[in-house]
Amino acid sequence: MTFGIAGRVGRLTLSIVHKLAEFLRNIARITYLIYSTIMRLPLFVKNVPLAIEQMYAIGIGSLPLVSIIAVFLGAETVLQAEYQFRNIIPLKYLGTAVCKSITNELGPVVTSLVVSGRVATAIAAEIGSMKTTEQLDAMNILNLDPIRYLIVPKTIACVIMIPALVIWSELLAVLGSIVTVALSLDVTMYTYATGLKLFFTSGDLFMGIAKSMVFGGIIAVTGCYFGYEAKGGAKGVGNATTRAVMTSAVLILIFDFLIAALFW
Repeated sequence: MTFGIAGRVGRLTLSIVHKLAEFLRNIARITYLIYSTIMRLPLFVKNVPLAIEQMYAIGIGSLPLVSIIAVFLGAETVLQAEYQFRNIIPLKYLGTAVCKSITNELGPVVTSLVVSGRVATAIAAEIGSMKTTEQLDAMNILNLDPIRYLIVPKTIACVIMIPALVIWSELLAVLGSIVTVALSLDVTMYTYATGLKLFFTSGDLFMGIAKSMVFGGIIAVTGCYFGYEAKGGAKGVGNATTRAVMTSAVLILIFDFLIAALFW
């Protein structure tokens, strides 16, 4: 009985130590990948077409999905705000609440989460497939740096295109909220439009753009890292894509909290 309990405690301790060691190894490898990518950024000027190709794939490819979600995001936000305000807060502030919510929080975070599900998995699958089929080894043999030709263009494309998608998403979300007010709520368009402009500052917009640039970097790094770590054929690539999208989603929410805690 005593040996049984001691055995379970020992196995639990070894499992915790193993997971902690794996977590620290992942942190060290991700840090090294980020460092290597930053050191090669100046070489971007020699590979501009690669970055443009990635920007098209990430930005234009995500546009239909982002557009649909943004319209319904704005519609749902204004309905929820009106429900919360009802008989408590004057509806002249309805537009203010919707505008602040979309530009500061919902636009950057929801758009980045949606795009991460598509882009981080695509990056992890592409690099993971190249890893498992030894194409990355072939690039190294040919003296072609995978970080320079694969990771740097994808990272730059994510950092540029995610904020662009966020701006587009916020515009459509506001339009969706206006249409919802016109069709569903007992609020005049003048009152709602006045509320949208009330207390709006350019700092709200710039903060959302800055946050989305950080989220873009997270999406690129997680996709590239788990693609690089893929092993074991198609099953390993599948696991890499799953871990990439889960990790990027968690990191986006963590960094959203940290940025809010630092600046607000």
